[in-house]
Amino acid sequence: MKDFSRQELGDHRKYLELLSDTYPNITQTIGEIVNLEALLNLPKGTEHFLTDIHGEDEAFNHVLQNGSGAVRKKVLEALENTTTLNDLDDLTLLIQYPKEKLELIKRDFPQRYLENWYETTIYRLIKVARECATKYSSSKVHDALPPDFANIIEELIRVDESRTDKKNYYNAIIQSIVQSGRVDEFIEQISELIKRLVIDHLHIIGDIFDRGPAPHAVMETLMKHHSMDIQWGNHDILWMGAAAGNPASIANVIRIALRYGNMDVLETGYGINLLPLASFANRIYSDDEVNLFKPKTATEDWKNDPDQLLMAKMHKAITMLQMKLEDQIISAHPEYEMNDRRLLRNIDYDKGTITIDGEEFALKDHSFPTVDKNEPWKLNEEEQNVVDKLVSAFKKSDKLQRHVRFLFNKGSMYLTYNDNLLFHACQLMEPDGSFSEEIIDGKTYSGKDLMDKYDQMAREAYFSSNDDSYSPITDFLWFLWCSPDSPLFGKDKMATFERYFIEDKKTHKEKYNTYYQLINDEEKGKETAMAILTEYGIDPEKGHMINGHVPVKIKSGESPIRAGGKQLVIDGGFAKAYHSTTGIAGYTLTFNSYGLLLISHRPFDSVEKALEEQSGFDEKKEVVESHFDRIMVRDTDNGKEIKQKLNDLNMLLAAYKKGIIKEKSI
Repeated sequence: MKDFSRQELGDHRKYLELLSDTYPNITQTIGEIVNLEALLNLPKGTEHFLTDIHGEDEAFNHVLQNGSGAVRKKVLEALENTTTLNDLDDLTLLIQYPKEKLELIKRDFPQRYLENWYETTIYRLIKVARECATKYSSSKVHDALPPDFANIIEELIRVDESRTDKKNYYNAIIQSIVQSGRVDEFIEQISELIKRLVIDHLHIIGDIFDRGPAPHAVMETLMKHHSMDIQWGNHDILWMGAAAGNPASIANVIRIALRYGNMDVLETGYGINLLPLASFANRIYSDDEVNLFKPKTATEDWKNDPDQLLMAKMHKAITMLQMKLEDQIISAHPEYEMNDRRLLRNIDYDKGTITIDGEEFALKDHSFPTVDKNEPWKLNEEEQNVVDKLVSAFKKSDKLQRHVRFLFNKGSMYLTYNDNLLFHACQLMEPDGSFSEEIIDGKTYSGKDLMDKYDQMAREAYFSSNDDSYSPITDFLWFLWCSPDSPLFGKDKMATFERYFIEDKKTHKEKYNTYYQLINDEEKGKETAMAILTEYGIDPEKGHMINGHVPVKIKSGESPIRAGGKQLVIDGGFAKAYHSTTGIAGYTLTFNSYGLLLISHRPFDSVEKALEEQSGFDEKKEVVESHFDRIMVRDTDNGKEIKQKLNDLNMLLAAYKKGIIKEKSI
């Protein structure tokens, strides 16, 4: 223990007096010191990294339930030499999906065998739970126990059933559980305990929303997780802007939902009333072909289906509203430097063409009944009425507001965590490898300082907008969605207009910014990554950057491990829209006390198929980095906090012993 001088203790007396309220005497102080010293020597818990979920709730939930294979690994470690591999797979699926698996068991097992199955299964589940609990303190395991069965599970985990004098006691507890009438509930809760102990902390590195059918379901799941954080992606920030009542963000959110045929996300998921938009679109585009706006889910005879046809009309209506609203934002914020994206001004409405970068292109659709060619950015009275109602609907959606507040509470632009730097897309950089500078309110920001400033501005944009109307401060959230100067986006433009209206695909190309050129360069990549890690206060020899945003195209030979192993890009394409391009259904990453493990996933069909076929164990694993000496809690960020607390407690102990602080209880 460090020898603290009386002067040093006196300087901290006020703080030590406060600390003594929690540890009122020498005995309790020493007890906590011993406890914390022991904690430092436990292995670090497993971290789980996911990104670019894009509303694919079933695939996301499957990966979450199996911990990217970590649950099965624990089952094998606990029971590998005691039963068949088929039984171990069966038990793994039970842990992942206890309710669903129990229904199948009770359907398929003869009643006379069921009691024996329950006893054997509980015995095995206890062994797995015990294996999972070994790397945690008893207090942490106790806190994780399900309330209804806490005492029973704790006793079963603690008791050594191999001892003769305890064997009957142990078996009697299990038999009592089976005969209690609540055995299914017990299995469900111990399964949840195992999953909680397998994964200590979850990282979501952006893009929960858009494309897939149920981002709202993903959010509900995340809000129940015991320990997690989020790094915002540009699709998340778009929904955050929509929740703040930003009209352009709202238009983008609705357009993407209609493009992918996901109106249920808005109407059922968040209770957004789209009737004003539907009525407007049906009237304005009653005779319009709307061929360019059929949803991706459209059938061959979609025009004969009133619902699909209406969706296409709504899709076109909201797209035109988006173009007008974005023009207005860009005009109101010259500091965004996005004048080249005011494309409605570049259209020759008589010829049906548009000029971009000096070149004229024919428009695939030049029916614009709501556009005044002299002032194309202006909303007419009916359009403004639709927008006002949509703004009010988004701001009044209680579930959406609850989800977005959670995103702000658990989320940020980036995170440093256990020697890793987590951010969704990119850093703003110059060709020479320096960090780009941005002037905000007369002050220059770059690198980490710029990310911190953007984080602050995003929070102000949401929390400063309180009523049901549009507030210009929310425009910054739209900026983070699609600006070339947004580290959540990282491209020179978002070519939405071009992809809809221009045949020539060269106009569709979105050029990645300088960061991607540097980080993907064989010679400069590692140097760039190490410079970025240094900027964020991470040891570049130990650290890694972990990102998403850009799907890794395995089919084209791309690797998720880049920059000399310093960057891990784990967007393998959760979204079904990417599967044909990437060749897989997503990457995930785990980081345990032995090192980093990269997992690639095959497309997930359904829980029912996984249970019936006993499948879902075909993940491919690749060791990214292994540690001969296990990483202990003392080596983690949590370890640093514990060491600081130990220093404070040792200081309090010295103050007690030297009589500077009086013990409050003996």
